[in-house]
Amino acid sequence: MRRFSFLLLALASFSFFVPSVSYAQDMKDKTIVEIAAGNSDFETLVAAVKAAGLAETLMGDGPFTVFAPTDAAFDALPAGLVGELVKPANKAVLTKILTYHVVAGNMMAKDVVSAITSGKGTAKPSTVEGSTFSVMAQMDKVMIKDGQGNVANVVSTDIAGSNGVIHVIDKVLLPANLDVASLLGSAKPAKAMMSSPAPEGPSIAAVASGNGNFKTLVAALSAVNLVETFDSPGEYTVFAPTDAAFDKLPDGTVDNLVTKQKETLKKVLAYHVIPAKITSTKLVEAIKANKNYYMMQTLGGETLVATINSGNVEIIDGNGNRSTVVITDVDASNGVIHAVDSVIMPRM
Repeated sequence: MRRFSFLLLALASFSFFVPSVSYAQDMKDKTIVEIAAGNSDFETLVAAVKAAGLAETLMGDGPFTVFAPTDAAFDALPAGLVGELVKPANKAVLTKILTYHVVAGNMMAKDVVSAITSGKGTAKPSTVEGSTFSVMAQMDKVMIKDGQGNVANVVSTDIAGSNGVIHVIDKVLLPANLDVASLLGSAKPAKAMMSSPAPEGPSIAAVASGNGNFKTLVAALSAVNLVETFDSPGEYTVFAPTDAAFDKLPDGTVDNLVTKQKETLKKVLAYHVIPAKITSTKLVEAIKANKNYYMMQTLGGETLVATINSGNVEIIDGNGNRSTVVITDVDASNGVIHAVDSVIMPRM
């Protein structure tokens, strides 16, 4: 009954998603390509579709669901990359990227919500390119995580045409097995190229390493090679257990995880991380807006529930156990840390 209630709360939280871009939503006398061609926000997308020879396909019967990057999304790519992609020699690569934005069928916003709910917080539609991406909800946003870990926000939904529907996104999506960096002759990994430059200041990893309350956490991250992840550009919220929190575990648990159960340890650590920056103010607002229970999608694809009890923010794990947030808003260049007084355990 509790799990069913949490799903209802999650569904309610999706209703708070308000698109930040407004478009005419019903153009059922026009194809997807014609809709995009008639909107100045999709000039780069239309040019790319034509360069890849996909215009005729996307003007066919369909139906198709297109997660369409705006011109601003393409502008955020490294300088010169779009120019390289539209060259005839790179047509196959461009086609792979564009078809990664297309899902067969008519997937309206309500269908996306239903898929997220059925998937216990994450929907993974199969793309025309042949692989998947992850769709999830965080705070007041619906987001898509691509195969390389980059996250795009859905900024408008349900632009209906004669052969499908368009949902607008603010970043270009990349499949996992694509090295975009090689197109520019750069040795920099594609994921790093697509990420926004990191703000100045120490990373989450550096902040934790420099704080005497997180020695066990840092050692655990190092044991499963996650330090580099939290030292890289991105946006994360870490509910960080203090050393005292780890000390609450039964004797030998930490040593056993670090030495013999590293995959389990990695799952536990990922369960403490949300792939978005959530300040304490935003978290409290979300909890109050969702009748005192707010569901969050973790880095490992699990679900955490945040609530307020006796004036304190508590995190409820998959086993129904509660951990209290004892320190908030320890800011870092790639996110924020909130310290918790117990280790949060996923359902094993």
